[in-house]
Amino acid sequence: MSSLRCIAKHPTIALVDAYSTLRELKQIHSQLLVNGLLNDRHLSGHFVAAIALRNPINLDYSNQVLHQCQNPTLFAFNSMIRAYSKSSTPSKSFHFYSRILRSSDNLSPDNYTFNFLVRTCAQLLARETGPTVHGGLIKHGFENDPHVQSGLIFMYAELGSLDPCHRVFREIVEPDLVCQTAMVSACARCGDVGFARDLFDEMPQRDPVAWNAMIAGYAQCGKSREALNLFHLMQMEGVRVNEVSMVSVLSACSHLGALDQGRWAHAYIEKNKVRMTVTLGTALIDMYAKCGNMNKAMEVFWGMKEKNVYTWSSALGGLAMNGFGEKCLELFSLMNKEGVHPNEVTFVSVLRGCTVVGLVEKGCQHFDSMRKLYGIEPQLEHYGCMVDLYGRAGRLDEALSFINGMPMKPHAGAWGALLNASRMYRNMEIGELASRKIVELEAKNHGAYVLLSNIYADSKLWDGVSNVRQTMKAKGVRKLPGCSVLEVDGEVHEFLVGDKSHPRYNEIETMLGEISRRLKLAGYVANTNPVLFDIEEEEKEDALCKHSEKVAIAFGLISFKEGVPIRIVKNLRVCWDCHDVTKMISKLFNREIVVRDRNRFHHFKDGECSCKGYW
Repeated sequence: MSSLRCIAKHPTIALVDAYSTLRELKQIHSQLLVNGLLNDRHLSGHFVAAIALRNPINLDYSNQVLHQCQNPTLFAFNSMIRAYSKSSTPSKSFHFYSRILRSSDNLSPDNYTFNFLVRTCAQLLARETGPTVHGGLIKHGFENDPHVQSGLIFMYAELGSLDPCHRVFREIVEPDLVCQTAMVSACARCGDVGFARDLFDEMPQRDPVAWNAMIAGYAQCGKSREALNLFHLMQMEGVRVNEVSMVSVLSACSHLGALDQGRWAHAYIEKNKVRMTVTLGTALIDMYAKCGNMNKAMEVFWGMKEKNVYTWSSALGGLAMNGFGEKCLELFSLMNKEGVHPNEVTFVSVLRGCTVVGLVEKGCQHFDSMRKLYGIEPQLEHYGCMVDLYGRAGRLDEALSFINGMPMKPHAGAWGALLNASRMYRNMEIGELASRKIVELEAKNHGAYVLLSNIYADSKLWDGVSNVRQTMKAKGVRKLPGCSVLEVDGEVHEFLVGDKSHPRYNEIETMLGEISRRLKLAGYVANTNPVLFDIEEEEKEDALCKHSEKVAIAFGLISFKEGVPIRIVKNLRVCWDCHDVTKMISKLFNREIVVRDRNRFHHFKDGECSCKGYW
């Protein structure tokens, strides 16, 4: 133990630090050679470790020094495995593991060796090598080492293999805080938030890592309200909040469209001086954009000192989603001038920007430039965007031709875009084809059946509507119920179609009656064709009146003061009747209404919508 202290404190080796240049390393190396210090294998091993671990740029030089050692120590090899596990070439770690096994002085890997190798497998997402390393550490008797156990749980979580995580965890007799936190993280990341929360609640101690993992798990699997509730509990218990916590909180606000809570999170970041990293700034932009406040999103964007391609892409995506297609293209032009190289996500936003304003030729130019100018191979999502671009512009034959010319098998997204366009332009032939193709790919895609039924209904082909209903019944396909979310005073309210459970439902129903009265006086006649059910016309009108976004709008009208925008998030695409009605409500009640559906934003004001028909 004393010899290790001497090595750690050797003054010459201590000169190696994170800022050492290659020239300085060579000078230190020469001094050690002249003094004969590198004849000591422990000192030479420590020198190798110092070079490798303090600055990854010098990894090649540390490898050269190791090569000159006659009998490298296990410490030297482990240091190289550790350094490479964190590098851009982690697979090279296994070379040094092989050297340990083949060493002339019968070295044997220890718990550190396997801890670093397990981390390497996690970084490489090595589905075959990971279990092999697991077998190796069992063979050498390190399966009960706490650090190795937590590393295994982390590795299998990275590989998306939850069952092995549970097997490893069950074998731990008394899991420590690190192992418990690793298991919470693994289950939360892999979607088993129920088990993760049970374990989290049972932990006698919970560090910020466990809190962050649990909040992130909720946010990633769509349980945004649970994520925000847990964050508030985290604050009440006085746990230190960091950038990781806030990114998850902002993600939850984005999903819910909870602008008030998002604003509060932004204020919290500024008040508590949480470090504004590129990742956190990008999350703020995304939150404001998905809550429909692009002015604030761009204010954050322009205020960021450092931006990466994801920051630019988030701003571009927000502009496209909110209907600002021309501004999206202007920002993309500026991005190019700034020398920021776009990626696949960037072009999804650019193509959507072209779609929302109907710039077909411009979209085609950008699609072609992906491969020609930027070396980016278009993916399925880009092809889907192009079909949507042609379809929304009414160029259905070109959209179908584009699908038939795709270099890969068209996916449900492409056919779905064509089906929606067929509905918009009442093209039954292409609509039937698109619906059939979607069902071939996804037998229980309820949207394909509903849209096809609406195409038949628009043409008053009731036998077709009936056939679609019978097919849905026979195949067990159920229409996903509409759900709209509205935030009032920081509390999120959820409305399902036909749901009467809200504590203020009597007031809501009274407001729905007032809305209906004003609409009729303004000459509104319900478009009942899309209603699937075989019921009387008056009942169809009532069914439309109870669509979730209309109920949410009614609640917004009784909850907000005049002049306060009503912001709603819906899980499905807004139907045409609701779209037309919301335009009229915005004028009749002099209220700005912002609706985010599964496809885009609709900003309603003074009887107009930002989509201008491209929705």
